[in-house]
Amino acid sequence: MKEIAKAYDHNQVEADLYKMWEQKGYFKPEVNPDGEPFSIIMPPPNSNGSLHLGHAVFITLEDLMTRFARLNGKAALWLPGADHAGFETQVVFEKKLEKEGTSRFDMTREDLYKATLEFTLKNKEVMESQLKRLGASCDWDREKFTLDPENIKIVYQTFKQLYDDGLAYRASRPVNWCTKHQTSLSDLEVKGEERVDSLYYIKYDDLTVATTRPETLFGDVAVAVNPIDSRYKKLIGKKVHLPLTDKEIPVIADEMVDPKFGTGAVKITPAHDQNDFEAGKRHDLEIIEVIDQYGRMNEKAGEFKGMKINEAREKVVEKLQSLGLMEKIDTNYTHTVNKCYKCNTIIEPRILPQWFIAVNTKGDKSGKTLAADALKAVDDGKTKFVTEKFEKIYRHWMTNIRDWNISRQIVWGIRLPVWYRKNDVILSGSEESHHEQGDPSATPQDDKTVYVGIDPPKDIENWIQDPDVFDTWFSSGQWPFATLKNTKPEDFDKFYPTTVMETGWDILFFWVARMMMLGLYVTGEVPFKNVYLHGLVRDKDRQKMSKSKGNVIDPLGVADLYGSDAVRMALVFGTSAGSDVVISEEKIRGMRNFSNKIWNASRFTMLRVTNGDLKTGEIGSEKITDLNIDSLILTDADKEILEKHSTTIKSVTKNIEKYNFSMAAEEIYAYFWHDFCDVYIEATKAQLFDADYNSKADPQISDNTKKILIRILSESLQQLHPFMPFVTEAVWQELLNIYPDLDKSIMISKWPR
Repeated sequence: MKEIAKAYDHNQVEADLYKMWEQKGYFKPEVNPDGEPFSIIMPPPNSNGSLHLGHAVFITLEDLMTRFARLNGKAALWLPGADHAGFETQVVFEKKLEKEGTSRFDMTREDLYKATLEFTLKNKEVMESQLKRLGASCDWDREKFTLDPENIKIVYQTFKQLYDDGLAYRASRPVNWCTKHQTSLSDLEVKGEERVDSLYYIKYDDLTVATTRPETLFGDVAVAVNPIDSRYKKLIGKKVHLPLTDKEIPVIADEMVDPKFGTGAVKITPAHDQNDFEAGKRHDLEIIEVIDQYGRMNEKAGEFKGMKINEAREKVVEKLQSLGLMEKIDTNYTHTVNKCYKCNTIIEPRILPQWFIAVNTKGDKSGKTLAADALKAVDDGKTKFVTEKFEKIYRHWMTNIRDWNISRQIVWGIRLPVWYRKNDVILSGSEESHHEQGDPSATPQDDKTVYVGIDPPKDIENWIQDPDVFDTWFSSGQWPFATLKNTKPEDFDKFYPTTVMETGWDILFFWVARMMMLGLYVTGEVPFKNVYLHGLVRDKDRQKMSKSKGNVIDPLGVADLYGSDAVRMALVFGTSAGSDVVISEEKIRGMRNFSNKIWNASRFTMLRVTNGDLKTGEIGSEKITDLNIDSLILTDADKEILEKHSTTIKSVTKNIEKYNFSMAAEEIYAYFWHDFCDVYIEATKAQLFDADYNSKADPQISDNTKKILIRILSESLQQLHPFMPFVTEAVWQELLNIYPDLDKSIMISKWPR
């Protein structure tokens, strides 16, 4: 007879089991062809590096939901994918180039794109193998990549639709400019940092203004005061001399000025401040840029030309002081500065021609308003947030959202399907090293000068394509409907809207909100019915994991050491929706011990049921013919465990359905370890008849006990399977040797009720 290994060795079974599942087609929704549709679209990991514990969290949670749905007879689709990740990948690739002693600016656009693509596809292969290593039961035959030609076509169709609807437009407006990476960034890619700086009080004749940026005074076009500020009413409409120049600028009244800030008078520099730009529009003021794209003073700054911002600030202050134009300096001024979220470079506002999506404007043709429609969908309950606090945050952000800058001055990504007629375009050669065609100046938006299309214009020799690429969140914001429209013909109708979107709360605005707006706009329906947001991963001391702190845990490394099941269970255990995930190697090791407990208890049960050899692990000759226990005579121990078993099934089922995954995990853990192993298995030792070891037991009670043991064990494995798929399948395959009527895999069995 077959022998059951004494110890569970995850390294001996996990890879083979995954291969078996995949080859049998168990990951496909067609396993339950008549089942209710259930779908999750995988948040596509960036194809620029290995998976980290944050990825392991989403893999665990989404696989848990998918396996549970599959066990409940649903046509469960978990569609996998990968993201080219535009700016983020280019940043990673730039670091690689720097280590190799070169730069993206040394490469042509075509060569840079090809090199980045090769880098990305290699990482994509590694990433997919890691997803499989952690047990992701997604349908690989439906896998998608954001740069798939069919996906790009849909992205172009959406942009064209928005453009024709008046919701995609090009304008010269203030944008967040990173002087290191040489690209604009959306508001979401800018992080505010509170810090202490100097507040400079500069004399503009008899008027003193307070500013943190004296170096930009060469771009000043006015001084503004609040119209109700009695101190300055007589000065409104008059002019003052602009320090260090021979210019005079007007004093204007604008309600944006806070009379309590500084002196109540502020300099207006439209080219280098968002609020000043808006004030400039209201008062029809000139825009004068004095800082170039590299963060250096330009020719408008006179003797300070070529200096970097901080150096120029220091020199300008010295000059003002030498001329007696500096009234005072407050060195303890606390304010917030915006930085690039990738490199921490201070953002420099610049007025540039960029492409924007209007989020608060009603479409000319559709009558749709992106932000308002996305809010209403939540109001109407079409999309529900599992955690109430994130719904409140979503509402607040969507209520205050501004138009979205979607053009990026990088090479890696989906290039804008926009062409400008050559005779109507002025090119800037500053970016020719990697853009090749330069940056087209702003042009009128009409069919004669601008062409937007899914395909290039027929007389393409007369046109120049916009060198910019889409913000990666514009393409990934279409992910749910773009993927399902490009798999099987029936998939979109069957699986859209998707059942749940699970992702980290930190990309609620980056991604979830974008998907809501674009999904509703293109399809008329929400992209997902439920939103589950998980927290950040922290160590046992609740510190954020970082390489500098030395507390980073490699999910694949600990999976090799302790098993994927242990990693998965540790990530779920003790973590509620939206809360940070606290993890440590000790916690993972503890779940490895639970894997061993499952194996050992199962092994003992199977050997006792078949009168096998406990020393060698050889299964006996007896088989279980059925698991019907309705008419059995039950002992007190039987009654107690069956009642507890029924209660546990109901509670675990309810908690998973309500997304209370941690509670479900804790319940089945406690039940299996304590009630089943510690209590019932011990009680069965006196109930099981064995001629050699226990001849006093009633043979009928013994037969009943064997059925109960296998029934409880098999149904416990099913409840554990979404959390710990490998060890439960490994035991299930052993169970088939003593009860052949079980389904051939636990993956295609039916959830107990």
